[in-house]
Amino acid sequence: MDVDEELIARARAGDASAMEELLAAIRPRVVSRCARLLPHTLDAEEAAQDALLSIATHLRDYAGTGSFMGWVTVIASNSARQTYRTLKGRFAERSVDELPVSPDPRTTSVIAGSRIDLLDAIEALEQAHPATAEAFVLRDVGGLPYDEIAVLTQTPLGTVKARIHTARGFVRERLGVHEGNF
Repeated sequence: MDVDEELIARARAGDASAMEELLAAIRPRVVSRCARLLPHTLDAEEAAQDALLSIATHLRDYAGTGSFMGWVTVIASNSARQTYRTLKGRFAERSVDELPVSPDPRTTSVIAGSRIDLLDAIEALEQAHPATAEAFVLRDVGGLPYDEIAVLTQTPLGTVKARIHTARGFVRERLGVHEGNF
């Protein structure tokens, strides 16, 4: 998905209608990126709204280094990971006595879902190998090419590839996945 450079420039210059048009154009991609990490639709929507707000607030900070959609992917991925941390924290703060008899779909995704183990593995990766987590998320979750990740992270291409290799090994081990499956 390419976004018109003129539209980006108008939005950066403060044109409110251009900002609305830009956010509407990128919203599907932002929601999709958030949904790749958050298994529950409402969680992904919450993360997407936060990401869109961040994009609107920080659009002037976009330096034009790398693609615009790469920059959007970074923000959406970070927003999804932050939403997960927030939901996980809310769940951890509740006592067992407070838990409802039937699960609340707004919080169930914190403890269930196929991608929760991946999010936990990414959190552990950030602790063990902080420099590798961003490159891993941008490549294996965000689907960005290696060269664009190198530009976005201002890291040499070989270093990006090495970081992703290290991260994949760590995540495989954490998930108990054999090398051919991930």
